[in-house]
Amino acid sequence: MTLAPNQTEKLGRARGDLRLGLPIVLAGEGRTLLAAAVETLGADRLAAMRALGQPELALTARRAETLKTPAYDDDLARLIVPQGAGLDWLNAVADPADDLRVPMKGPFAALRQGSAALHRAALQLAKSAQLLPAAVLVEVADGMAFAVAQGLTFLALTDCSDLFRLAPLEEVVSARLPMVASQAGRVHIFRPDDGGAEHYAIEIGRPDRDHPVLARLHSACFTGDVLGSLKCDCGPQLHAALAQMGSEGAGVLLYLNQEGRGIGLANKMRAYSLQDQGFDTVEANHRLGFEDDERDFRIGAEILRGMGFGTVRLLTNNPRKMAMMESCGIRVAERVALKVGKTPQNAAYLATKAAKSGHLL
Repeated sequence: MTLAPNQTEKLGRARGDLRLGLPIVLAGEGRTLLAAAVETLGADRLAAMRALGQPELALTARRAETLKTPAYDDDLARLIVPQGAGLDWLNAVADPADDLRVPMKGPFAALRQGSAALHRAALQLAKSAQLLPAAVLVEVADGMAFAVAQGLTFLALTDCSDLFRLAPLEEVVSARLPMVASQAGRVHIFRPDDGGAEHYAIEIGRPDRDHPVLARLHSACFTGDVLGSLKCDCGPQLHAALAQMGSEGAGVLLYLNQEGRGIGLANKMRAYSLQDQGFDTVEANHRLGFEDDERDFRIGAEILRGMGFGTVRLLTNNPRKMAMMESCGIRVAERVALKVGKTPQNAAYLATKAAKSGHLL
């Protein structure tokens, strides 16, 4: 028996450290690197990292493409941080907010020799912490001893294999909740074992587990669901789905905390700011260093299965959701269209979803 953190708990601790601005120590393939997220790194810690050696900057291939610098490692680029470059330079390279005013950030010196495995792990950790996917790294000797001496989290590369694992979900509690859509409502709270955000299942009536259930996988949208944003169709979709379930007397809506297509609210607001500069929703995500859609719909399949559902009538316009359900063993008996909420303000957004993301609109 041990009180030491396991692999999953180490990763959760590392995410929290990066959000706080603390560096972490990554070791593997013959190297040990001190890694920090650019977004939260402070000047004092950057200076301390510089004192250890030559810092390197890791960026995703999406961000590198915007900066017109090659991604020699396919999915990421490793750049040498120039002498004298401070936080202003790092933030300007990592954050596209000022790209149009200052388009030329380089010239950049890209690294192409050696393994990028530790850089890749640092970027994935930053992403999963909902930070900009940009990390500063510097080599250190005797990584474990260094981590212990500095009180830093130490991760071996083998620990990072858990990054793409679907965290098991446990139902914490459920309770009856009468709603406008239905008096017969019940909310179930599911908590992942990796310390991540909880997800919710709103059950309407008493759906028969032996028949296809009317279901929706709804990703959290603070701006649309709460504030009534006209820039998206999320709020109207949420309320229309609940209303249809209430009208039919049964259904289940999964409210998944994957804000902004999985990049988090802060990055979503960065994307909105870029949209104000003339970029569409996909282009904005790419400029930030993210993929079109960073959500993991396996979570929805896991919750449905845990609640005893094996077949769904899926309220969606997104074929990717149907494909993910089928690949996870949840049969989609029918796609139920959900075309609501079009406004003059979101017409271009919806057109982009149809043209670039394959939504059936």
